[in-house]
Amino acid sequence: MNRIAQQLKEKSIVEYLLYMWSEEDLIRANHCDMDQIEALIISQFSEVDKPSMREWYGNLITMMEEENVRDKGHLQINTNVIINLTDLHNELCNSPKFPFYSAAYFKALPFIVELRTRNGHKDEPEIETCFEAMYGILLLRLQKKAVSKDTSRAIQVIKEFLMILGEYYYDDKHGKLKLGDD
Repeated sequence: MNRIAQQLKEKSIVEYLLYMWSEEDLIRANHCDMDQIEALIISQFSEVDKPSMREWYGNLITMMEEENVRDKGHLQINTNVIINLTDLHNELCNSPKFPFYSAAYFKALPFIVELRTRNGHKDEPEIETCFEAMYGILLLRLQKKAVSKDTSRAIQVIKEFLMILGEYYYDDKHGKLKLGDD
C-alpha cells in the first residue's frame, strides 16, 4: 500500500475511501496503462519511492482488470469498506447507546433520501450514497465548478455524519466500542 493510502487508512476511513476512489479514477483516466501512469504520476516521486509506487499502481491495475472494474465500479477492497461501514451503521442505529450518532444520521437522512431518489440507486446502501455525494462534490471542486449553498449545506451534514461514523469505526476496530448490553 502506498504511504498516503496507509496514513489515510490509519487516520480517517472516510478520507481513505475517497482517496481510493480517486486512485481508481486516476488509473481509468490513464486507460489502465502502466506506461502512462509511469510517465505522468510515478515520475513525480523520488527515486526511493518509485519502486513501491510502481508496485502499488501495478497491483491496482491488475485488481481492476481481474475484478472487471476497469471502466466503472469499485474494487472489492473498497466495496468491503462500504460493507463494513454499513454494518457498523446498522448496529449503531439499532443500539440505544448512541443517541448522538442517531441524531446525526436523522439529520442527514433527508439529504440521503433525496440523493437516492435523484441518482436512481434506491437499493444501494445509504452509506454508499453518502460517499458518492462526497466524491461528487470533490470532483466538482477539482473542476472549479460552482456548488450551490443548498448542496454545500447538505454535503456538510453528510460529511459530519460520515466523520462520526468514521470515529466509531476506529473505536470498534480498536475494541473500544461496546455495542451490546455489556
